Amino acid sequence: MTTDHSPGSVAAVPGDRTADDVEMLQEVSRTVAGLLRQAHQPPRRVAATVGTISIEMEWPAVAAGALPANGAAPPAPVVNGVAAPATTLNGTVAEPPPVHLDGAVRSPLVGTFYRAPEVGAAPFVSVGDVVEPGQQVGIVEAMKLMNPVEVDRRGRVVEILVADAEPVEYDQPLIVLGPVDGER
Repeated sequence: MTTDHSPGSVAAVPGDRTADDVEMLQEVSRTVAGLLRQAHQPPRRVAATVGTISIEMEWPAVAAGALPANGAAPPAPVVNGVAAPATTLNGTVAEPPPVHLDGAVRSPLVGTFYRAPEVGAAPFVSVGDVVEPGQQVGIVEAMKLMNPVEVDRRGRVVEILVADAEPVEYDQPLIVLGPVDGER
């Protein structure tokens, strides 16, 4: 039986694959998985051809208004726990904006952060809101379980550091709280 290795073919009959074909398929799969792990957002399109090897990945275009005010490109991928320095559009290294993490509400676990109880609903909190101890300010979804993110002290929401539906790490700062007017 003949195996079709043309770019349009989907799969060969399993019995017709050689050890080289299987090894090549595994290497292409590892490469695609590695690229996806380094991405900061899901790709719009992924195509992987094993016969004559070609990997194509396409991400949504970044709108001009989506770049930070300092002109920095999106953050560099993290490889082996070390992030490459971000560069501006003219190629110089960008200074990271200062982040004041005093009073930050942190993620209780690894997962996906949600600002609202459901799609289309108002967020739990917005910048300027005053929060009380025990008040829910977000949700971190992990393995289809919705875990509440609550504050442990009274404060005013100064900054929201993570966008809705963004992946977060354990102990990652999510929301910065500041003092309420007249309080310390």
